[in-house]
Amino acid sequence: MRAAWYDRKGRAREVLEVGDLPDPEPGPGEVRIRVSASGINPGDVGKRWGPPGAPMPFPRVIPHSDGAGVIDAVGSGVDERRLGQSVWCYGAQSYRPFGTAAEYCVVPDALAVRLPDDADTDLLDQAACLGIAGITGYRALFADGPPHGLTVLVYGAAGGVGSIAVQMAVRAGARVIAVVHTPAQRDFVRGLGAHEVFLTGNPYLLDDVRKAAPGGVDRIAEVDFAGHIEFNARIIAAGATISSYYSADARPHIPYWPLGFADTTLRLLGSDDFAPEVKAHAAAELTAALLDGGLRISVTERLPLDRIALAHEHVERGEPGRVLLRL
Repeated sequence: MRAAWYDRKGRAREVLEVGDLPDPEPGPGEVRIRVSASGINPGDVGKRWGPPGAPMPFPRVIPHSDGAGVIDAVGSGVDERRLGQSVWCYGAQSYRPFGTAAEYCVVPDALAVRLPDDADTDLLDQAACLGIAGITGYRALFADGPPHGLTVLVYGAAGGVGSIAVQMAVRAGARVIAVVHTPAQRDFVRGLGAHEVFLTGNPYLLDDVRKAAPGGVDRIAEVDFAGHIEFNARIIAAGATISSYYSADARPHIPYWPLGFADTTLRLLGSDDFAPEVKAHAAAELTAALLDGGLRISVTERLPLDRIALAHEHVERGEPGRVLLRL
């Protein structure tokens, strides 16, 4: 099979290789997917980048945890009726060496989520971008139950995680306040259904959020725990939850008493390590939303496998929209 891989960490153009490797075979409880699209996340780039010289988790890594395609082989113990099913997968390169940047990928049966048999290329492309971003975004706002009737705040709402969190919250009947970096992102997020969208550099952001949520914000999907915790402590409602999937400071200071008096729950998210049932539930909800039109993924770059280095550079630059490889 044709595949991309790296044997050491470093810059994309220095370490990523494309060539031929043996076709993988599914083991017990596994399925093999003939990959149509391989989604790329910032986490995939981070694993490859390093820091340079850092130990490799495996001697060789085929990157990317997310993808979509068709099951063409099954291992022992897997229902043979899965053969020929269109699926999307997550966790392919989570604690495993070989991800979806290849013509074939093997994953545990439970990580291959069924799609309609008539799934077209566009649906497969979108589904290939659901895994890390979708499960994280869903968990951020739904871990404590559906947010119907609640006011939620999503930072980085134009990004992979944030854009999915916005759409899933709107679909669930929440009032959504979003924060973005640029006017173009503001227009994009309004198109996703957010009720209020503010720029992060707005000097009146605190006043604007308070006006938009006079009773306080019930749930926050946070892209920088340390950077926003002081601000968040001033806008939360009693019983609020702050769910963060990143922090610029690994040992942040927190305003304990404002958070304590508000009976605040702090939820720190690491998508690779969510419980299997948590991932499976989120995957099912994301699939349902994708199929009923409540969720759309903005894919702006579709590149062939041999341009994987360029694809990684797009992600590193933080360019808008999702990037994937077409196999």
